[in-house]
This record gives sequence, structure tokens and C-alpha cells, in this order.
Amino acid sequence: MKKNMGNTDRIIRLVIAAIVAVLYFTGTLTGTVGIIALALAGVFVLTSLVSFCPLYTLVGLNTCPMK
Repeated sequence: MKKNMGNTDRIIRLVIAAIVAVLYFTGTLTGTVGIIALALAGVFVLTSLVSFCPLYTLVGLNTCPMK
């Protein structure tokens, strides 16, 4: 699995995931929308930790800087 996410992309995903988690656990996001948003936040965290996004592979996107 080759990395295809740069640091900026990873940080943005982690910030969005944190915001969604706060909104969910404070009761701002509730119901089905809240659960879907929380699941998406979990995917954001997971992809940020491994620096790989399968969707980027499908569309041919790579935000990882050249080495």
C-alpha cells in the first residue's frame, strides 16, 4: 500500500473528524445523520493514520509530496 496523502491532507481530515466527534457527543448531531457523520469521521481518522485513501487511488489523486 503506497502512501497517497500528504501531511496537510491528513491534518485537515483529523480536524474535521475531531469537529464531527465534538458535535456528535455534545448532541448537536443526532439521529441517523449523526451516526453517518461519526462513521465518516472514523474513516477520516483511519485513512489519516495510514496515509492512504482508496478513493484517491480510484480517481488518480496523490497529495503526497514527491520523494
